[in-house]
Amino acid sequence: MTDFIVHGVPGSPYVRAALVGLEEKGASWRLQVLSMGDAKGPAHLARQPFGRIPALEHGDFKLYETQAILRYLDRIFPNPAWTPADPQAEARMNQVCGITDWYVLPNISAAIVFQRAVAPRFGMPVDEARLSAAIPVAQTCMAELSRLLGGKAYMAGDTVSIADLLLAPHLSFFTQVEESRPMFDAHPNLKAWVERMDARPSMQRTSWERLTADA
Repeated sequence: MTDFIVHGVPGSPYVRAALVGLEEKGASWRLQVLSMGDAKGPAHLARQPFGRIPALEHGDFKLYETQAILRYLDRIFPNPAWTPADPQAEARMNQVCGITDWYVLPNISAAIVFQRAVAPRFGMPVDEARLSAAIPVAQTCMAELSRLLGGKAYMAGDTVSIADLLLAPHLSFFTQVEESRPMFDAHPNLKAWVERMDARPSMQRTSWERLTADA
């Protein structure tokens, strides 16, 4: 029996983050695939009134917002723990989560990755002006994430935290577009972090290609 149902679109970094979290905790899950237009339909709006993805079902309990989903998983499956015990490390984790939602999403994932990698796949027009305008902020995002990572293995220390699970799907997808190359070359510690995250079985089992092949 599947313990968790995730409603979402394969390829979404936030859907992937929820699935990576489930994989990391060893939970049984099923992806209920939505088409790109389904998120605004009445069935999904009953689950998520803002028409965003993912939405989680755990028995009778329903939840949306990816950070909330990951924090919920960390409470009900305490091992391995994703929330550092040290207050400063936890604060750093929360900071990187905020950077991901407020700056990486609009300026890297939506403005660059979607335009360059997703839109062409679905025959949608590419907004080159939006993409170009986002480059300077994307550079700031990458520089700051690199600074915060420093010489650590993961964003909040020596072990994976919620920040890593939330951010990794965004930057993993970013590596696939040409515009990312000079930014990763400028920040080799961030490039190594992405490679470290991409090597995790949870990331390999939740790639866009794997999810669409299994659908």
